[in-house]
Amino acid sequence: MSVKVLLEDGIARHAEHLANGDYSALELTQACLNEIEARDGVIGAFLTVDAEGARRTAEESDKRRAAGKSLGALDGIPFALKDNICAKGLRLTCGSRILERYITPYDATVTARLRAAGAVLIGKTNMDEFAMGSSTEYSALGLTRNPHDPARVAGGSSGGSAAAVAAGEAVFSLGTDTGGSVRQPAAFCGVYGLKPTYGALSRYGVAAMATSLDCVGIMARSAADCATVFSALAGRDALDATSVDYPLDAWTAAMRDTGFPTRVAIVRELSGDRISPAVRRAVETVADVLRAHGACIEEVSLPMPEQALASYTVLSCAEASSNLARYDGVRYGRRSERIDGVASLYDNSRAEGFGEEVKRRILFGTDLLTRENRERYYVRAQRVRELIRERILTLTASYDLILTPTTPTTAFLRGVERSPEALYAADLCTVYASLSGVPALSIPVGRDADGLPIAVQLTARPVSEGLLLRTAMLLEEAMG
Repeated sequence: MSVKVLLEDGIARHAEHLANGDYSALELTQACLNEIEARDGVIGAFLTVDAEGARRTAEESDKRRAAGKSLGALDGIPFALKDNICAKGLRLTCGSRILERYITPYDATVTARLRAAGAVLIGKTNMDEFAMGSSTEYSALGLTRNPHDPARVAGGSSGGSAAAVAAGEAVFSLGTDTGGSVRQPAAFCGVYGLKPTYGALSRYGVAAMATSLDCVGIMARSAADCATVFSALAGRDALDATSVDYPLDAWTAAMRDTGFPTRVAIVRELSGDRISPAVRRAVETVADVLRAHGACIEEVSLPMPEQALASYTVLSCAEASSNLARYDGVRYGRRSERIDGVASLYDNSRAEGFGEEVKRRILFGTDLLTRENRERYYVRAQRVRELIRERILTLTASYDLILTPTTPTTAFLRGVERSPEALYAADLCTVYASLSGVPALSIPVGRDADGLPIAVQLTARPVSEGLLLRTAMLLEEAMG
């Protein structure tokens, strides 16, 4: 079986081939490593490749399978981690100079759960520095390009994770989603991207950017692959106080349901001129498919897109300012050699270690939290967030799903100077789910005239990942 055939399959097919002895976990892992060697010099998806560790884990998987002790569907399946998720013994850079040489002493909970399922960690993927960006052009450690067109960005901040899956360098990957950082790069790279309900997946061992918004997300080549990984990761974690007891019985029932959703909302404010014609047509096509299978499609209003973006920007920057205060040159990470007292230790270590975008957001967030600005901006942003959450929860109580674009456009050209406002606008369609804590799924549904992937987004009520993924599987079948 050729390497290309191996890399086109999803988790279930790989598990079947491994069980039948068509190839070994070591051969599958080596196929991914070969693809990294052949392509990643251009794509730049990985910051760290643990070839030796991956081969060793794959060999252990093969031994278990030979002894009749396979651990399940993920046993022997290669995956990648965004480089803000801890993996013991490997670097955790967060795409930043300030952590460039930091080696993680423990596994994140999601990493540990995947290892316990027998999955094979290939390496750590590139990202916008501390998850602050929408293009992975803001990594201090390299540039990630779109596998479909290297002149385009891969999206961000989890661009390396999306590019790795799209390029066949990993079967699936984990990223993090604060305002769209799994869904947007998944859309740009033509893979599936799931942002779960806030708290569904543990954040223990994940470097924080904005604590009230951060979620671990999943990127894969199919909805079924996302479902397999999600079921291995979801659930309460005593090490993360924000994690929830996920209702796995409801999840199982939803995944067994074979019917299409009956009521679907389309958002008026996310269907106008700010959305490219190709993306609008993709949303209309999916709506037509749902309608043909019995769904009632209704247009609804989800007001305040600019206010939603502003609220997200204020809250994420304020929380990032607080979370990144720990990188001070004292406990871990980069320490400046230009030290003349404690103040210079802090100042020089942070000035040398952080990139311009991170500095901009830290300064902005710090200013927002000053006594004179806190009520005017931060408290108002919290009020806007609550209004948006109430509106989303009302809509998802009345409709099975909300159908929107994932991104306003397809992947944009890299290397083009853009204002911060233009970059933040890339999250126009994704911040609603982030602010309200509900699950959302980006689904690839075709290409534009330039051959670039187009995606739509489905949003549902809390802990309805089963509904999202089952609907995506039905759409896969209906749309081919």
